Amino acid sequence: MSEQTATIPGPTALTLDARALSATLAGLCASLVAIGLARFAYTPLIPPLIQAHWFTSSQAVTLGAANFAGYLAGALLGRPIATALSNRNALRLLMVIATAAFFACAYPLSVSWFFVWRFASGVSGGAIMVLVATTVLPHIPAARRGFASGMIFLGLGLGIAASGTIIPELLRLGLKDTWIGLGVFAAILTAVSWFGWPGAAPAVAASSVTARPARRASTAMRVLYGQYAANALGLVPAMVLLVDYVARGLGRGAQIGAGYWVLYGVAAIAGPLVCGNVADRIGFGPAYRLALLLQAIAVGTLALSGSPVLVGVATVVLGLFTPGIVPLVLGRIHEMVAHDHAEQRAAWSRATTAFALFQALGGYGYSYLFTVSHNNYALIFLCGAMALGVALVADLLTRRAPLAVAAH
Repeated sequence: MSEQTATIPGPTALTLDARALSATLAGLCASLVAIGLARFAYTPLIPPLIQAHWFTSSQAVTLGAANFAGYLAGALLGRPIATALSNRNALRLLMVIATAAFFACAYPLSVSWFFVWRFASGVSGGAIMVLVATTVLPHIPAARRGFASGMIFLGLGLGIAASGTIIPELLRLGLKDTWIGLGVFAAILTAVSWFGWPGAAPAVAASSVTARPARRASTAMRVLYGQYAANALGLVPAMVLLVDYVARGLGRGAQIGAGYWVLYGVAAIAGPLVCGNVADRIGFGPAYRLALLLQAIAVGTLALSGSPVLVGVATVVLGLFTPGIVPLVLGRIHEMVAHDHAEQRAAWSRATTAFALFQALGGYGYSYLFTVSHNNYALIFLCGAMALGVALVADLLTRRAPLAVAAH
């Protein structure tokens, strides 16, 4: 890959020094606090919020959507915040906000109060998603960026797993104490990460810059944005309906449905590391194409088969790729603009915004389609599989497009 030729001072191509490891750990802490817990820990808290009469069912759903809206806003605001404060200070501030939101949610003063803090936690998550990897990865040797990006986004998988395992145990202490416990945990992780954030990106040797076909790169980048948006449409059905599909659609009950969600979460823990290491071996482009294919097959399996074994396999595959696609797309961007850190940040911001937008649109759109189709699970899953299939075909067509004349 062209990125492999970049000259970056520091450790050898196959090792990470203490500073690089510290930066990677800070990234993991940020993704766990602001995305893994702030988003996914809310799902198992919805029934207790309703049962404790903190909010009505409709209010609880609206408050859940506040985080998605904030995430989209954060994806748009991440780079301006970093420009004003620096990446390091912005990431510190965003983690503090996400931590404060957990404590604030322990006190349901009003729906508006809760909405503001759920929205704020979403802003932190979206902005951190934009900033965290592009802050850390320039300090990582090119040959180890797949591993490092997998470690950074391991927090997403840990958050998904916690939503099905740790959160139910915390709820035994009470709803208020659960929110406070999450806040304490987030505060500890914020402290751990505080001094780990690196400074400005290292310089790249001018001799390593090579000519690139501008038109082809531009087209391929736009296709990548579209793929990532389509990937959101492909993942949302399982994220929203998996438990309900097993429990009601297959008639296996809520307990079995919750078991599949735990399986989904356990797979999600491994997802970023597995995907990052595969990408280090075969390249981010081939790894992402493989990911699209496997996701399409998995979502299609949910639509066409009620076999417990096949549904379990599909659950593992989708659990792997829900957080695993993040380092793949990020790595692909770094391959396509290997020597331009500013463009890497801009491209990743646009990709994250596209994913956030279509994730929100998919959530509301699938909800409407599910209602008007009288709970047709297969239809929803087929729509997701088609979105992933279109993304894969677009990638294959882009690869066959003729190269443009190099711009420089």
